[in-house]
Amino acid sequence: MISINGKTRTCGLVGNPVEHTLSPMIHNTLASLQDHNLVYIPFLVEKEKLIEAIKGAFGLNILGMNVTIPYKSDIIPLLCEIDELAENIGAVNTLVRMEDGFKGYNTDMLGLLRAMNTEGILLKGEDIIILGAGGAARAVAFLCASNGAHRIFLLNRTLEKAEQVANEVNHCFHTSSIVPMKMSDHHLLPDKHYLAIQGTSVGLSPNISEAPIEDKSFYKKIHTGYDLIYNPVKTKFMSNVEQGGGRAFNGLKMLLYQGVIAYELWNQVSISESQAEYVYIQMMKEIEKKINE
Repeated sequence: MISINGKTRTCGLVGNPVEHTLSPMIHNTLASLQDHNLVYIPFLVEKEKLIEAIKGAFGLNILGMNVTIPYKSDIIPLLCEIDELAENIGAVNTLVRMEDGFKGYNTDMLGLLRAMNTEGILLKGEDIIILGAGGAARAVAFLCASNGAHRIFLLNRTLEKAEQVANEVNHCFHTSSIVPMKMSDHHLLPDKHYLAIQGTSVGLSPNISEAPIEDKSFYKKIHTGYDLIYNPVKTKFMSNVEQGGGRAFNGLKMLLYQGVIAYELWNQVSISESQAEYVYIQMMKEIEKKINE
C-alpha cells in the first residue's frame, strides 16, 4: 500500500494513449522494493498541450518522466539537454530532472541491450539481421552499430527506407557495416548464422498469425531471434525461429529494463537482478490477467 505524504516524489508517463501501459506497475513495484517514497502515474496529454505539460511537470517538481507514443521525437526541442545516444536515434523516452529543465535519454535501447545481455546475447562482433526500417528498427540499427556489431543487414519492404536508415547510421559511425536490402531478397543473405531482431509491427496482437518473413529456410540462418513485440508473448516470428533450431525472445524484458534504467537515473540507485526478476514476474502475471479478461 502506497503511503502518500508531503515528502512523496512523483514520476509519470506522458503519452496518448496511456490507458494500457505497464509502466505504473513497473515503477511503483520498484519504489516498494527500494522503500522509496515515490509514486508513478500516467498522464494523458493531447498534442497541443505537450509544451504546457512539460513546463508544468518541471514547475510541479516532478522528479522524472517517461515519454511514449506519439511524443518521443516531439519532446526533443523541449529539453535542456539530451544524451548522445538519444540524439543520434532521434527519440527520447525518459526525462531526468536537471537544474534548468529535463535531460532526455533513450532507455528503450539501453533496456534492449541490458535485456539481451541477461540472455547471453552480445552485439560486439555479431552478424545481425534487423527486420524493418521504422523508428524502432532505426534505433536498433544505431544501438548495434554503437556496440561494435560486425555486419548489420537491414531488411525492409521498401529498399529506399532501408537505404535512408543505413546511410544515416553509416555516416554517424563512419562505417559501412549497415547493408540495406529488400525484405523479399532475404534469400541473398550470406550463408551465416545470425542474431535477428524483429522491429516491425507484423505479428502484433490481434494479427498474431503473421510474420514479416514466412519462408522457413530464412529461419534456419538464425541462431537467436529477438522480437520487440511482447503481445502476444510468443509471436509467429519467434515460433519460426524456434522451429528453425534457434532461441527466441520477446520484448517484455526490454520493456522491463527500459523502466529499470529510467528508475535508476531518476533515483541514482542500482536495481539488483533479483529485484528486476521480481518485477518481471509481476509483469507476466499482469499480461496473463489482461489476456484472460
